[in-house]
Amino acid sequence: MPLYLTRFSYTPETWARMIAHPEDRRVAGREYIETVGGQLHGFWYAFGAHDAYALWEAPDNVSMAAVALAITGGGALSSFETTVLLSVEETMDALRRAGQVAYRPPGA
Repeated sequence: MPLYLTRFSYTPETWARMIAHPEDRRVAGREYIETVGGQLHGFWYAFGAHDAYALWEAPDNVSMAAVALAITGGGALSSFETTVLLSVEETMDALRRAGQVAYRPPGA
């Protein structure tokens, strides 16, 4: 199954609610991804451009998109970005296949 890395940030209102009522959001994240047959591999809070990071596994892009849409539709986040991760083996396969692509630069 594909792996996905999500970076997200909460709104100030969400942080205020979590300060008033602390909650381990890994539990919710695990429930969301399991709904589509996936798995949560990790959940971290961080300093910097994003408040938190999650590493997920999902059956396919559509399943991950469904989870992302449900989460972002809830309004608790100010940002949500997901990157599909490729294994080294998948990247090696892509490198081999890239040699078969007849790329032509613009204007050439």
